Amino acid sequence: MKSETGDAIAVIDFGSQYSQLIVRRIREAHVYAELISHSAPSEEVAELQPKGFVLSGGPASVYDDHAPSLPQYTLESGLPILGICYGMQLLAHRFGGVVGRAEKREYGPAELNISDLSRPLFAGLPFSQSVWMSHGDRIEDLPPGFRALAYTANSPLAAMGNEVRQFYGLQFHPEVSHTPHGAGIIANFVHRICGCKPTWTPRSIIQRSVAHIRAQVGSKKVLCALSGGVDSTVTATLMRRAIGDQLTCIFVDHGLLREGEVERNVDLFERQLALSVIHVDASHRFLRRLKGVVDPEQKRRIIGEEFIRVFEEQAQKLGPIEYLAQGTLYPDVIESAGADTKVAARIKTHHNVGGLPSRMAFSLVEPLRYLFKDEVRQVGLELGLSEDVVYRHPFPGPGLAVRIVGEVTEERVAMVRDADRIVMEEIERAWLYRDIWQCFAVLTPMKSVGVMGDERTYEHVVAVRAVTSEDGMTADWAPLPPEVLGRISNRIVNEVSGVNRVVYDVTSKPPSTIEWE
Repeated sequence: MKSETGDAIAVIDFGSQYSQLIVRRIREAHVYAELISHSAPSEEVAELQPKGFVLSGGPASVYDDHAPSLPQYTLESGLPILGICYGMQLLAHRFGGVVGRAEKREYGPAELNISDLSRPLFAGLPFSQSVWMSHGDRIEDLPPGFRALAYTANSPLAAMGNEVRQFYGLQFHPEVSHTPHGAGIIANFVHRICGCKPTWTPRSIIQRSVAHIRAQVGSKKVLCALSGGVDSTVTATLMRRAIGDQLTCIFVDHGLLREGEVERNVDLFERQLALSVIHVDASHRFLRRLKGVVDPEQKRRIIGEEFIRVFEEQAQKLGPIEYLAQGTLYPDVIESAGADTKVAARIKTHHNVGGLPSRMAFSLVEPLRYLFKDEVRQVGLELGLSEDVVYRHPFPGPGLAVRIVGEVTEERVAMVRDADRIVMEEIERAWLYRDIWQCFAVLTPMKSVGVMGDERTYEHVVAVRAVTSEDGMTADWAPLPPEVLGRISNRIVNEVSGVNRVVYDVTSKPPSTIEWE
């Protein structure tokens, strides 16, 4: 996204697991930030017109062969720089400091003591504070022109600064929640040091998105893929505000939706949103394409391609339509390792990013492409959408296909749909819906021995998954009350034919993903 976002910060990514959190924390300070690969050309960075740089952490050591180096354009720009962990070590190494392997590695909480609270990076913050460390190297000697700003028991040089050039380094991670005052440190950098104005707000996002949409599509017609989730609903609402009657929304039933989802969505589109929507029942063609397919990546590619083919067919009926609008989010791009994030490894292909066919008849309009889920929700509220729409749990575009481990059949879809309905009913009954990011049932490929009605059974195992999260990039398993889990398990084995065992997934992300496929 270019400088239409107002003041901006470029976060240079060196492969840290926390890189996205840096972007989020800067945006929480109402300043736009974007993640850019350390190997990206300077022209790409110049498009952002940043007012400062943040260098992320990373797994490398600065003294290793082929370690990522500090991009020259950051130094030539004359702009402030904040290096975090590996980013700090890069600054020290580049300007003549000494970086070495610490005798004692530092992973986890540490007590930071700030040497001088008058310095702008730590202005208004406590002298002593808890921070999160995650490093095996440390600064042994400061480079000329830098001074020590803070220390811990194991890191005498836990923060450094050259206030003439406005270069700063932190050995700890201010972006994680385990550093309670980290958001204040980042806000000090972007506001006090870089001079950024707090212009990144839901209202400004809407204004800029509308202007960008109008500039992109002009007077041409646009199809919008509308699923009923918050992402596509916000996309459709933004598109309608921008181009009015040039927009036609398409709701495709691919046969992999939750129980009652079709009826709910049609009512939502017509009654609450007053959108004119074409409803296409394509369930048979999707299930036919998925027959015999067990690989999850192939499932996503097939579903992504089939969606596009349905939209192309509808476009032929409606006349020449060049554009397709969809609710792609920043995490979708990152996890699919799109062209925007060359550093990231591909975690899984999202059906609306890497799952799209290489050849299609549309140009994409993606007004949410650089937003996180919580930002989308704030935009939705600003647009006037109701809270029950804005705070709906995420539901994968490939639907129940990625909640069936193995081949997708009508029988298996019916089983996981029934189990999913029970999970949702019990979560809502317990008033836990808003406390949870996502919850669902997974039909596993396993079968187990059981006893039902005094007879031996050998039937399917269903896994239940519930997580808490801020943006879906990381997640913790939700400690549901035992009585809620008990009701869910009892109902599934009694009401879903073919299931005799229920297990609960207690794995966080990472190391797992939220969905099983």
